[in-house]
Amino acid sequence: MSTDRNYSPRPRKRFGQHFLRDAATIRRVVESIRVEDHAPVVEIGPGRGALTAPLVEYCSQLHLIEIDRDLSERLVERYADNATVTVYRGDALKFNYAQLAQESGSKLVVVGNLPYNISTPLLFQLLSQLEAIREMVFMVQREIAARLTAGPGDGNYGRLTVTVGRSCTVKPLFEVGPGAFYPAPKVHSSVVQFSPRTTPLGPVVQPRLFESVVRDAFAQRRKTLRNALKRYQAEAVFTKLGIDPQLRAERLSIEQFAALAAALED
Repeated sequence: MSTDRNYSPRPRKRFGQHFLRDAATIRRVVESIRVEDHAPVVEIGPGRGALTAPLVEYCSQLHLIEIDRDLSERLVERYADNATVTVYRGDALKFNYAQLAQESGSKLVVVGNLPYNISTPLLFQLLSQLEAIREMVFMVQREIAARLTAGPGDGNYGRLTVTVGRSCTVKPLFEVGPGAFYPAPKVHSSVVQFSPRTTPLGPVVQPRLFESVVRDAFAQRRKTLRNALKRYQAEAVFTKLGIDPQLRAERLSIEQFAALAAALED
């Protein structure tokens, strides 16, 4: 990220790099982040550092995760004399957020302009360590934001909606056009806020079973629940819960999916 398009090194396609450069957008993103009680902030994919610079002034602890070697080295050089900034060269998909929260003594605020090719797997990775996270604010592709905020019956409603929505409240904040980035992507983006729920929606259920049921239900969207979940032998559960097995997965609420998984567990 940078406010200067001539800043080197050049964006790398294999990392899906589109560097944020619009000052007004950067300001709005920073203003969207709530850092309370000196909570540590983690920025995923800081790139050229356009968002990093104001965050340094805003945070008492800032942790930067950058997979690009050249960019991470530049960040290390830039903040070598700043004890509040720590740079990690590595993959955000493999990072141990729970360990960092434990070492910091506080839950994390996680932010970033996410590469489009890792947005969904990264959200699932963060959900698996959600006990370590206080809040997340991400720039994502507008289509991803639509999936995150869809309701039952909406064509965008799916596995991502249900899995994230059970554990977090999701709030779209504002949209960002392609011109705010260098190079300009072919899609629009949205800034989205995620706030972990005190307790997940619906009854208590083993996370792996819930995720398995949701994944299988949406694996082939045209299938009915009866066919999509055939391996669970769920006929009695459908009857017990009053769920029409001829419905498709997109018709069930998050709470119904949790109830379905809990009943299958019993």
